[in-house]
Amino acid sequence: MHFVHSQISLNKRQAHCVNKYAGKTPSASSWGTGRAVSRIPRVQGGGTHRSGQGAFGNMCRGGRMFAPTKTWRKWHRKVNVTQKRYAVASAVAASGVPALVMARGHRIDTTPEGPLVVGSGAEQITKTSAAVALLKKLGAYADVEKTLASKTMRAGKGKMRNRRFVQRRGPLIVYNNDGGLTRAFRNIPGVELADVKALNLLQLAPGGHVGRFCIWTESAFEALDSIFGTADKPSATKLHNGSAYRMPQPMLTNSDLSRLINSDEIQSKVNAPKEGQAPATLKCNPLKNSDAMAAMDPSFATRRKRNADEQKSAEKAKKTAKKGKGDIKAAGRAYYKSMVATE
Repeated sequence: MHFVHSQISLNKRQAHCVNKYAGKTPSASSWGTGRAVSRIPRVQGGGTHRSGQGAFGNMCRGGRMFAPTKTWRKWHRKVNVTQKRYAVASAVAASGVPALVMARGHRIDTTPEGPLVVGSGAEQITKTSAAVALLKKLGAYADVEKTLASKTMRAGKGKMRNRRFVQRRGPLIVYNNDGGLTRAFRNIPGVELADVKALNLLQLAPGGHVGRFCIWTESAFEALDSIFGTADKPSATKLHNGSAYRMPQPMLTNSDLSRLINSDEIQSKVNAPKEGQAPATLKCNPLKNSDAMAAMDPSFATRRKRNADEQKSAEKAKKTAKKGKGDIKAAGRAYYKSMVATE
């Protein structure tokens, strides 16, 4: 739903761009190389501060912007018809959930029910005073007062573009036959009107947030089944590839997961919960803990002792060999002294 809203909300934009001559009006050319200045085009002439200043580039004062915008940008978006229908149906369904309606900020504490359906005689109202009286009788005028109190000045340059004020959305009146209803409600702040045969997602979910407070006339509410269809029969007014349109059906008959898990059919097959808790044991590193290594490798202690004995015997043999080498050197020194002549 949010995807469809974000796409179709782009379709009301008007093409705009900067003037194609903006930043390109001065007569300027580069000085070339060899003058110890950048090669940006510079304003020609003399006798003024402007001469010699950089021009045209987006980094220059008075220059054009980078990649000047064009009117042939892709302004609008195409959205699949099936997606749009499904999004509208989802928004209509969400408008009947009081929690979602209140989450949007609507004041529905004093309304008798949700969704709020009034008699078809309301479609014949032609006076605004009668429309206000109806809203007060239904407990929906608190939402209009919220809209009145929310009117504030717009932030930004929209104040200069005929969008000076902003305010919250109020109730949405959905009708089937206009007998003067639109003229009666159109001047009440925040109240919008929609024909049930042409529901708009931008009205049903302003800002992409579902839960718009809707007031339905009885004939409009009854027409929903023929427009969107039901689980048993297709739509009477919409087509899909030449055949009657059907709403996408859910894969699960009951999508309430908690209710499914706690059902008798599933609980009868699930193992009973295990009592107690396994004692927590400290995991030791076998490379640092000999007991842990012995538990993993029973021959570890024997191999460790054998390696220690082999190392000890090797060290003893090395000492013996080193001692024998010293005796040989001592004998050599003694022989040398005996061969040296003494006076």
